[in-house]
Amino acid sequence: MNEAMARKPAAWPRWLVYLGALLAIGGPVLAVAMALATGAGMIGWETGLGSLRSLLMVTVAGLVLTIVGLIIVLFGRRWPLLKWGLLAAVVSGAFLAYVGVWLGQMSAVPPIHDVSTDLTTPPEFAVLELRADNREAVPPGIDPRMAALDNAMRWRLYHTEAYGDIRPIIVPTSVPDTVAAAEQLVEDRGWTLATSNAAAGRVEATETVSLYGFRDDVVLRIVPNADGPGSIVDMRSVSRVGVSDLGVNAERVREFLADLQAATGQ
Repeated sequence: MNEAMARKPAAWPRWLVYLGALLAIGGPVLAVAMALATGAGMIGWETGLGSLRSLLMVTVAGLVLTIVGLIIVLFGRRWPLLKWGLLAAVVSGAFLAYVGVWLGQMSAVPPIHDVSTDLTTPPEFAVLELRADNREAVPPGIDPRMAALDNAMRWRLYHTEAYGDIRPIIVPTSVPDTVAAAEQLVEDRGWTLATSNAAAGRVEATETVSLYGFRDDVVLRIVPNADGPGSIVDMRSVSRVGVSDLGVNAERVREFLADLQAATGQ
């Protein structure tokens, strides 16, 4: 009997693979579940996003255990366990790669969440409400120049250096026609329109982004062109929560204004 037990493969490599697979697959699944719960309003965004760090650690631990288990399985020729190890490696690897791209985007853009074509007098919201901590949530980062600046100046410097291409546009259409074109673009994009006022030259809307259901607010200020025909359009896009926006607001402004120029025949 002792000889039979000695020939029987140890059970611990099998459980190592199972445990690794549970962690490596469970981490991403829970991350998605937390994101969906945040988007549904079941939990706060701080909780939903804050859980990501712990779930990343769980996923990494699971991937390490899976790799070790796979090595043992291959040497022991325990082929039925391969499918679990490979599935865990694929799921966890894809999840970690996605988060890695996400973190790379964060490091490539400034830590701001408010983008405007006018840095001196940004378009103001009349219907939607600007977040109370909008200027306070501008960290100095590692740039020594930022430490001596107040939050508004810090925001302008970040913005100027990263998004110097974002400027007002001039379109050939009247203010009411430009407002109508902007409203149509908002509808085409599936944004939630808050107001469209041709007389005031104002459009405000909200876009919901990512599984977390983050909401970003936009406002367009449209005035007659004092130097010629047509209208001047300023746009501002602000994230309601968080510090860095991963460059989403800047890209939104660029794309919307380009489409508005095309829609108005510019």
